[in-house]
Amino acid sequence: MSHDGRRQAILAIDTATTRVIIASGSPDGEIDGLTTWTAGYRHGETLLPSIARFLGEQNLRRSRLTGIVVGTGPGAFTGLRVGIATAKGLAHGLGLPIAGISTGEAILAAAAASADADRPGSDTVGGSTRAATSPGGGPVLLLPAGPSDRVLVRHGAAPLLLPGGTEPELAPGEWLVAIDLEGRAPAEAAARGERARQGLGHALIRMGAERLRDGAGDDLAGLVPEYVTLPRGVAAQRGEVAWSRDPR
Repeated sequence: MSHDGRRQAILAIDTATTRVIIASGSPDGEIDGLTTWTAGYRHGETLLPSIARFLGEQNLRRSRLTGIVVGTGPGAFTGLRVGIATAKGLAHGLGLPIAGISTGEAILAAAAASADADRPGSDTVGGSTRAATSPGGGPVLLLPAGPSDRVLVRHGAAPLLLPGGTEPELAPGEWLVAIDLEGRAPAEAAARGERARQGLGHALIRMGAERLRDGAGDDLAGLVPEYVTLPRGVAAQRGEVAWSRDPR
């Protein structure tokens, strides 16, 4: 699709999973461009060149960007550091506001949007399916945390570490969405995760645009990742991940 290079747009970046997401959208939250690829753990080699190529393909000049949106995790150590450092560099260099959006919350929103209207824990409003916000309902996200551990993310709650061999306990009406856990999560949950990941760019643009419109962007120095793969010396306590803070 050809775009007018004079249009204003926001740019969203997410590197919390093994698939990188780059998206563009209008300042009112409508997505108009998206690219995604499997980076594995090579985010540092692929991200900046891919952003430049994406902007060129979208005919989008950097001078027309009005804000940067970046996924903050939970996610793997290396990918998040690369993604957030890149987003901060763009925001600083271009003098733009930046909004950090929880990747977990964005995936949960995308999972609910892709769910059938009659799935337990979802409701349909105006023809679209939205995440349930009441306790005991809606999608629950499962992410890898090292070779054997996993992390459980519920809407509005702190992520929980599940040590190897521990299975998630779901409340009535909850349903599992798994990302990057082939062979370590039920096949149905992994399939839901792939569908949700297809909507991640849309969710980041929508949620990021809302925060930027409200003037609720982040301070560059205070914007830090939430790690799932924890640096050495960071321990889990009382079943919750002791999330590492970027030393900056």
